[in-house]
Amino acid sequence: MNKPLRRIAIFCGLLVLTLLLRDNWLQYVKADSLKDDPKNRRVTIARYSTPRGDIIVDGDPITGSTKTSKSGLNDLEYKRTYKDGAMWAPVTGYASQAFGANQLESIEDGILTGTDDRLFFRNTLDMITGKQKQGGNVVTTLNAAAQKAAYDGLKKQGGKGAVAAIDPSTGKILALASYPSYDPSTFAGNSTDTDAKAWQKLQKKVNPDDPMLNRALREVYPPGSTFKVVTAAAALENGLYTSADENTDSPLPYIMKGTTTELKNEGNIPCKNATLRVALKVSCNTVFGKIGSDLGNDKMLAEAKKFGFDEEQFTPTRTAASVFSDDMNSSQTALSSIGQYNTAATPLQMAMVASAVANDGKLMKPYMVDKLQSSNLDTIAQTDPQEMSQPLSSKNAQILQSMMETVVKEGTGTNAQIPGVTVGGKTGTAQHGVANSKNPYAWFISYAKMPDGSSPVAVATVIEDDNANRDDISGGGLAAPIAKSVMEAVIKSKK
Repeated sequence: MNKPLRRIAIFCGLLVLTLLLRDNWLQYVKADSLKDDPKNRRVTIARYSTPRGDIIVDGDPITGSTKTSKSGLNDLEYKRTYKDGAMWAPVTGYASQAFGANQLESIEDGILTGTDDRLFFRNTLDMITGKQKQGGNVVTTLNAAAQKAAYDGLKKQGGKGAVAAIDPSTGKILALASYPSYDPSTFAGNSTDTDAKAWQKLQKKVNPDDPMLNRALREVYPPGSTFKVVTAAAALENGLYTSADENTDSPLPYIMKGTTTELKNEGNIPCKNATLRVALKVSCNTVFGKIGSDLGNDKMLAEAKKFGFDEEQFTPTRTAASVFSDDMNSSQTALSSIGQYNTAATPLQMAMVASAVANDGKLMKPYMVDKLQSSNLDTIAQTDPQEMSQPLSSKNAQILQSMMETVVKEGTGTNAQIPGVTVGGKTGTAQHGVANSKNPYAWFISYAKMPDGSSPVAVATVIEDDNANRDDISGGGLAAPIAKSVMEAVIKSKK
C-alpha cells in the first residue's frame, strides 16, 4: 500500500473508532441524562403510549386510563383518570401529561408504565406473543371505608384539616385524608384550555387554601395537648413516676423555672399534685409542663425521637419531619412538652404516637404500599412489617393505655366512645398565630381496642377552621367525632 492510501486508511479507521466511542458514550454513559432530559419528547410519548397500571385499594382500582384525542400538538395517546380523585389525592398524587407526576404516581412510575427492570420477563413474553406492553399495579394498604369516613368527616366539618390512620400491629396506613383537596383528573391531560387552567386554579398563589398540600404528610402543626402522651411516656420511661395513680409534684400556680411567668391551665381544673391519670383526663398544662422541665431537654428529646420526631418518614411518599427542638432552656422545654413553643407534628406522626401506645410500646414503620404486581397480577415485591423503635416498655405502654382510656371514658374525649369497643384517646387545642391571635387547631389522637385485646386502628385528626366560633373549637368537639367514624369504619370492615 502506498503512503497516501495508508494515510487515508488510518484516517478512516480513526473516524470509525471515534464514532464507536461516541456511540458508546451516548448509549451507556449519557443514557440516563438523555432519557431524563425534559427536551427528550420520546420518553414522554412512550410513557403515555399505553394505559398505565392501576393503584389498588381493597382489590379495586382507584385509577384508570382513557384515550385522548390526538390533535394539534398533543401526540400523547393515553391520559390518567381517577375514581373519587379528591378523596384519594393524598395517596395517589397525580400523573399529568403536562405537569408530570408526584407521590405514588411518581415513585412507582416504572411499575405503572411497565418500564421497571423487574418487569423485564413479563415484557419479553408480551413482546414474543405480540401483546401490547402493560403497566403493573401498585396495591396499597389503604382501607376504602376508613378513607371515606375520614374525607367525608373533614368535608362536613369544613375549613381545613387532615386525618391519618394506622394499623398499630403492622404499620399499614389505613387512611390519609386531606381537606380541601383536588381532583387530579382535571389536569391529567395536556390542554392549554382546560388542563392548564385547572392547574393554575389549584396553585397556592391563586387559591390560598392550597388544596394541593398533602396536610396528612407534609404539613406540621403544633400538636397541643396531644403531645402530653409523649411527655407522659417520657415520665414513665425515665422513672420520674411509676404508675398512673401516684400524685405528681405539681404546684399550683406553677411558675416556669428561670422565669416569673406562670404556666396556666385552661379553666379551673384539679391539677395541683394531680396523678398522671387525672392530669391527662383533664389536660393539665402545669403537670406536663413541669414534667418536661424536670426531665430536661435531653430526655424529652430522646423520647420524642423514639416516636419518630426530627426525621422524615418514607411511606414511600416522603413526609415532613416533625419537630422537637434541641438546646432549649427549662421554660422552653416546659412549653414544648405541652405541644407548644417549637413543637410541631404531622398528623401521621401523631397517629404513630397513638399507634405505639396501642401496640404495647412497639412502633411499627408506617407504609402504604402492600405489594407491586406485574400486569398478570404476579407479585414482584412485597412490603413486610418492620419494627421502627420501642418508645415504651410493654408495662409502661399499658399504664399509658389505661390513662388514655380514662380520657375517653370520663374526660375530654367522650365523643369518641364506641359501644362494645375500648377507645383510648387524647384531645388537643393548640395555640395558633402570634400571641394566639388566630383560631386554635383542634386535635384528637386515639386507638380502638377490641374485646380480644387486639388494636386494629390508631387515628390522628387535626382541624383548622378559621371561620369557626373560637369558643366552639376543641379537640373533643371537632376532631374526636371524625376519629370515631374512622375507627368504626375499620372495625366494621374487619367483621
